[in-house]
Amino acid sequence: MQVNPYLNFDGTAEEAFKFYKSVFGGEFITHIRMNEAPDSEKLSKDEQSRTMHISLPIGTDTILMASDILPSMGHTLKQGNNSYLSIHPNSKEEADRLFDGLSKDGIIEMPMEDQFWGDYFGSFVDKYGIHWMINYNKDNS
Repeated sequence: MQVNPYLNFDGTAEEAFKFYKSVFGGEFITHIRMNEAPDSEKLSKDEQSRTMHISLPIGTDTILMASDILPSMGHTLKQGNNSYLSIHPNSKEEADRLFDGLSKDGIIEMPMEDQFWGDYFGSFVDKYGIHWMINYNKDNS
């Protein structure tokens, strides 16, 4: 089974994914805008330019996916701390690189440091309101 995190944004999915691409590298697998869907002419110009679906590989078996909400269809975005993306890199250096890149202009909750349970861990909210945990365990790499 493969589990892929799926994120929702309020008009900033493309911007956020360009940022994530700058950190993780790689290329988008898919980027479809709302104006490519049937009956999209009924949407406002703003909503037509929003992202219907975007996907970016961020590891061997993980694809980060997202879309923008459509306020005209009654969608509302409620950001909260009820979900995190937990990244498990293969080295301490990669953990630091991901933490430093993704947390830029965000809010650091716990800086990267060795924890009592034996892992090297940090958490933050990125500049788009997405909650992340970076967790390196030397015994699992």
